[in-house]
Amino acid sequence: MDLQSYEIEHLEKLRRLGADCAVLLKHKGDFPLDAPGPIALFGSGARQTVKGGTGSGEVNVRFSVSIEEGLERAGFTVTTKYWLDTYDALHRAAERDFYASLRAKARQEHKMAALEYMGAVMPEPDYRIPLYGEGDTALYVLSRISGEGSDRRAVAGDILLTETEIRDILALREKYRRFLLVLNVGGVVDLSPVMDVENILLLSQLGTETGDVLADLILGRHEPSGRLTTTWAAWGDYPSIGDFGAPDDTRYKEGVFVGYRYFDSVQKAPLFPFGHGLGYTSFTLKDGALRCDGEEVSLTVRATNTGSRPGRTVAQLYCTPPGERLPRPWQSLVAFRKTALLQPGETEELTLRFKLRDLAFYDEQAQAWTLEKGTHLLRLGQNSADTKLCGAILLTRESPILLCRSCCGKPDFEDWVPPMRQREKPPILRTIVLSKKFEPEKVRYKRSAQIDPETEALTDEELMLLGIGAFQKRGGVLSVVGNAGRAVAGAAGETCAIPDKGIPALVMADGPAGLRLSREYTVDEKGVHPIGTTIPESILALLPPVAGWLMQRLSGPEPKGERHYQYCSAIPIGTAVAQSWDPALAEELGDIVGDEMERFGVHLWLAPALNIHRDIRCGRNFEYFSEDPLLSGLFAAAITRGVQRHPGCGTTIKHFAANDQETDRYNSNSQLSQRALREIYLRGFGICVRESQPLALMTSYNLINGTHTAQRRDLIEDILRAEFGYEGVVMTDWIMAAMQAGKHKYPGPRAGRIAAAGGDLTMPGGKGDLKDMQKALKKKELTRRQLQINATRIRRLALALTGD
Repeated sequence: MDLQSYEIEHLEKLRRLGADCAVLLKHKGDFPLDAPGPIALFGSGARQTVKGGTGSGEVNVRFSVSIEEGLERAGFTVTTKYWLDTYDALHRAAERDFYASLRAKARQEHKMAALEYMGAVMPEPDYRIPLYGEGDTALYVLSRISGEGSDRRAVAGDILLTETEIRDILALREKYRRFLLVLNVGGVVDLSPVMDVENILLLSQLGTETGDVLADLILGRHEPSGRLTTTWAAWGDYPSIGDFGAPDDTRYKEGVFVGYRYFDSVQKAPLFPFGHGLGYTSFTLKDGALRCDGEEVSLTVRATNTGSRPGRTVAQLYCTPPGERLPRPWQSLVAFRKTALLQPGETEELTLRFKLRDLAFYDEQAQAWTLEKGTHLLRLGQNSADTKLCGAILLTRESPILLCRSCCGKPDFEDWVPPMRQREKPPILRTIVLSKKFEPEKVRYKRSAQIDPETEALTDEELMLLGIGAFQKRGGVLSVVGNAGRAVAGAAGETCAIPDKGIPALVMADGPAGLRLSREYTVDEKGVHPIGTTIPESILALLPPVAGWLMQRLSGPEPKGERHYQYCSAIPIGTAVAQSWDPALAEELGDIVGDEMERFGVHLWLAPALNIHRDIRCGRNFEYFSEDPLLSGLFAAAITRGVQRHPGCGTTIKHFAANDQETDRYNSNSQLSQRALREIYLRGFGICVRESQPLALMTSYNLINGTHTAQRRDLIEDILRAEFGYEGVVMTDWIMAAMQAGKHKYPGPRAGRIAAAGGDLTMPGGKGDLKDMQKALKKKELTRRQLQINATRIRRLALALTGD
């Protein structure tokens, strides 16, 4: 295999960076190994290693390294080939039966299986294969996969372990002198039945180089230094306060008590807390000077490697608010820093910084972000369950700091409030006393929108064409599965070009774990033609054989002429990226994607995704960073900076907003309070916008309090543009009439209403969207001026990214 120079460079980076995304959950000291040797390898992910999730996460790579391959490339001799071969045959048969049953069920219900069961994953089957394998070291690789279109379930083989897995894992722990449970998963698995295992590594799904990264970690060539970005608990310990997966209306009754904010507030101990992670060494943190300079607070921390191997740790700073004005979580993350690789005995001084406004809560009654009067306790630790008081900030008066409009409606319930945990009486702390009055800032909602003269001169139809995706060549289902590109094979979509007015098209590629493009293609006078299918395997498996053959034929003609290649790199999934707790690492990964965008002619990457891990059942949690909005915003910003340092390249942050389940995703109404919406679900987007100004943003399929996000002018114009200061293009997720088929409580989104709300672009675009815009313009539900404003943003971005 002759790799190109950029591929070699990217693979080397991915192998090096991947280790910092892996989380060592438990560690007895058996690893790392001194040298490769015989190794007994078991588990669903040993050979069928998952590099990333399904749907938009299915990057079409040249190859990916399985764990079996990675170990053998590192010099290990895998002694369990019989087990692996037997499991492969068993799994293939079970999967065939699973997809056949889904197709049969869809036929009975007169539904299209590819849409109805998109993302459906077969639970791990039960079996009995003898656990034979030479050597005194064994690995069991537990895999789970999930993806777009379907949520996970609390059943054996998905969130829960199967009887087979529990039996084999515990048996291997007893049988082998050194045993490591490796988790090749994209989300939480209930490990409570196997918590006696002494060595557990959350490898996660690290893209192309997953197998090589594990080999490096086992041999100590790299150190695992990741930390959890979501709370891992027994299934029964997660809250069931709010709805999840409900048809029509999903009520976020838990309010702001999400993730560790819930566990810490009700004092429920999880299996592994938010921020948890070990390493092959140990660390101590010692807090130092606490200062306030203007609005910035800083704390110096000395991190010391007290173990016998090199490693990295993360200093995490949390704040416990007074909580007297209204119920607030026990503590929330306000700052963090990761050390460099420290040698045994080495110390690094870190400075943790945050702004006073980061301590504010949203007061719905006053319609203002407000700093609460009282003592704000600061806590330092290496995870959320291991924090110790290190200082305090005393605010002597309450201060509204940002006056806002009431936006996005109201739910039909009041937020749940837990029995409030009593704050301990702190010892004498270093305390910053602030008695000054903060002058509240007023958001300027009425802003003069810009319209370029060139845009003003466009006809009504030209303005509308700029507001919908290019549909003239391909459409229908192909637009959804990633074969709508004319300039780049396998691209997810394009904007309409108006050549005689000097407006070029923008090319978009799906993500979020790298670019999803065709590997091979040909070119003729009609454009590019993919070779082979660009349809994700998870969708092909749901199609009847004849339909699958037809779809592949529609994907492109038989190869003719010279072949061209575009091999993309699969980077770690979003959750794994954030598990590094290292924004610089995320920026490097963004740089890899940006480099490949430049090479292949892609202007907008439809990523990163930064929705909140509200519930571990969400099928797309693997794409998202964390249950914490600060981490989510900072990592989305870092990836954006990495991509956008490349000329002609931009990110598309998504899904805006409260898009936290896949069940009924096109028609689900997320009901939540304005406080929860602003403090939890929108905050990360605001951080990302202020830190990096992504060039595009994608609204979500769902509704918020009765109105589709793409049609909420208060969400787009008031919050996103006026409050956050967003300057880029707003597009929809991929909307098709087929997705709205059947009876639903809420009507589907309409292109005319989307444009009227300030949405610049309806994707992937269709003739029906154009007709709807024309109708809305005629009925004066949409103005020509709004079309000009939207088109100006599209035109400016197209010229900026294409260099015209």
